[in-house]
Amino acid sequence: MTYVDGFLIPLPAKNLARYRRMARTACRVWMEHGALEYRECVGDDLKIKGVVPFTKPAQCRKGETVIFAWIVYKSRAHRDRVNARACKDPRLAKMMAMSPKETPFDMKRMIYGGFNTIVEA
Repeated sequence: MTYVDGFLIPLPAKNLARYRRMARTACRVWMEHGALEYRECVGDDLKIKGVVPFTKPAQCRKGETVIFAWIVYKSRAHRDRVNARACKDPRLAKMMAMSPKETPFDMKRMIYGGFNTIVEA
């Protein structure tokens, strides 16, 4: 079974193009350093009656959408190795050094966690 890092990110819709550029760079970094899969998805069908929408835990404000993203690894140990290499990559370091005003989203509101896969196909 694989290991997955998951992300839920509230994003002002007006910043989607900027975010997409950052996500493409991050994708290249993680894949070059060994991630098995990298996905970043923008909310589309988020108002489903009878369930909690992704916008609620992400605390989306007016004019915001949500990014649902994940990175797949062989195991948690593999994730730790890949992340260590990715975090040293100058392309990612440049993004991490951005001030809060420069980033297209509020990093403090990003939701993140690591998950053991229990079903896989």
